[in-house]
Amino acid sequence: METFMTALDTYSIRLIKLFRARKAAFNKEMDRLLQRFDEQVSNLVQHRRNLCLEGLPMFVRDTEGKLFVTCVDTDPVERSVKGVKVGILTVLEDDVGPASVPTVVNIAIVLEEDIVLADLPDLPSAFAYLFGLLYGLNMEFPKELRYTFEAVQHIFMELTPNCSRRVRSLKTKLLV
Repeated sequence: METFMTALDTYSIRLIKLFRARKAAFNKEMDRLLQRFDEQVSNLVQHRRNLCLEGLPMFVRDTEGKLFVTCVDTDPVERSVKGVKVGILTVLEDDVGPASVPTVVNIAIVLEEDIVLADLPDLPSAFAYLFGLLYGLNMEFPKELRYTFEAVQHIFMELTPNCSRRVRSLKTKLLV
C-alpha cells in the first residue's frame, strides 16, 4: 500500500499536467474531473490521488465505463454491480440537498458482479486492493482496462520491466 501511495503522490502532479494538456482529446468526463478537482479547497492530496486514478483509464484510452461505479444507498446493490467484471463501487448517501457535496457511505471492490471487499477508507486504497487482488490471484487484467492496470503494474508498482508502447510512452512523459 505504501509503495502504491508514494508512487501515486510522486507522479500525481505531472499526471494532472498531462491531463490538462490533452483534455481536448478526451470526452467531457475528463473536463468534469478536472473542474471538480479545481473546486476543491481541502484535503488536496486525497483529491489529487482520486483525480489521477479516475483519469488514468481515459488517458491511456481504456474503456473506463465500468471501473468506477457509483450508486446511492437506496439503490439495490445487485443492480448497480450488474455487468461489472472488475470495478470499484462508491455508494453515496441519497438524502442530500442539491447544493451539498454527496457523502460517501461505502467504497467496495467488485469482481464478477459480486462485492468481495467493502468498507474501504478511500478510492486510492480501494484501487490498490483491487490491483493487489488481480495481481495476487494471477487474474488476467480485463481487456477494456488492460493499459490502466499495466500502467499501475509497471509505473506505480515497478513490478515488471516490460510493458506496451502505450504505457512506456506514459512513463516517459511522467519522467520528463
